[in-house]
Amino acid sequence: QVQLVESGGGLVQTGGSLRLSCAASRTILSINTVGWYRQAPGNQRELVATITANSITNYADSVKGRFTISRDNAKNTVDLQMNSLKPEDTAVYLCCLLTLRPSWGQGTQVTVSS
Repeated sequence: QVQLVESGGGLVQTGGSLRLSCAASRTILSINTVGWYRQAPGNQRELVATITANSITNYADSVKGRFTISRDNAKNTVDLQMNSLKPEDTAVYLCCLLTLRPSWGQGTQVTVSS
């Protein structure tokens, strides 16, 4: 069983920044695509960004130019740097190991005040 742990969420004002981290075993994260998703109450879960094993990245149109997904080798994590945050970014953010049987973390709350 793969266990993922998200961290870094919090309360921030409009225009502020947060950096989220997703941690798991070093080996499993390095050889698979990892995605960040978000889900607000009453809303459907949506894909935010993905990064492949060879660091090819993709972003939802709503976050392009504001969010950056990356790998932190020193900490064995996949991180999501979020800049220029908007109230519409408020959600629980979850990371997912995109294997044949996807593994999800418990999520970390991001709240952007207006």
